[in-house]
Amino acid sequence: MKRSGLIILAVLVVAIGIGTFSALFTVRQDQQALVLQFGNPVRVERTPGLKFKIPFIQNVEYYDRRILDLDPPVQEVILADQKRINVDAFARYRIVDPLEFRKRAGTDANFRQVFGGRLNAGIRSEIGKILLPDMLTEKRGQVMDQIAEILAAQAPEFGVEVTDVRIGRTDLPEATSQAVFNRMRSDRVAQAAELRAKGEEQKLKITAEADRDRVIILAEARRKSEILRGEGDGERTLILNGAYGKDAEFFDFYRSLEALGQAVNEGTSMVLSPDSELFQFFNALTDGTKRSR
Repeated sequence: MKRSGLIILAVLVVAIGIGTFSALFTVRQDQQALVLQFGNPVRVERTPGLKFKIPFIQNVEYYDRRILDLDPPVQEVILADQKRINVDAFARYRIVDPLEFRKRAGTDANFRQVFGGRLNAGIRSEIGKILLPDMLTEKRGQVMDQIAEILAAQAPEFGVEVTDVRIGRTDLPEATSQAVFNRMRSDRVAQAAELRAKGEEQKLKITAEADRDRVIILAEARRKSEILRGEGDGERTLILNGAYGKDAEFFDFYRSLEALGQAVNEGTSMVLSPDSELFQFFNALTDGTKRSR
């Protein structure tokens, strides 16, 4: 009897322990709990700590209290000017009512799919009203604010609070990017050709002005050189005339030497006969000199 009593007592202790363990659950600081009884929500536990539930009858589902991210796939949007861009947007949200979240969304994956579709719909609706250049102005921020207002109005029915909406990247589709690149390249080629044409025109203008100045400078230099040469020839003639008047024989001798120097270049040899006019002239000068002596 004593042994059977101990066994019964041990079984009771184990059963009480299991029941007590099953009746306790812990809610962390970053969690909130939804207590279900036979699948029906009973209460929500938001404060952290050790909590109680009816063992084997009630169970607990945990939901995150932190800010979560919603990052749907990139989608293509048609703008008001019929341009196409790829928009990568994301949102940040927090679960504030686990009961409503469970009723409307069921699971976190289902919520991301449904609410991500609404985010994309809001993006298509608002971005489709603006032009492509507006995405680079302050209108970008206004569009994000409008999308955030749309999602914030729809969030309570899912038991969530939208804290932020952002447009991460806006890229042109590959075909559009290539077309824009080709157009930009054509514009740059045309601009470069225009600059080259202007440069060539400026070059021709400068060259023409330089050639004109060169002709003027050379003409002026020739005019001055002719004047100086004429003045020099005049002075030379006067000097020669004076020399001829003083000593005619010496003058003839000098002119003969000058003619000989013009006829004979440097390094050139001449063969003359003794009875040539030049030697006759020199002989005559020599004889006259001897007779004068």
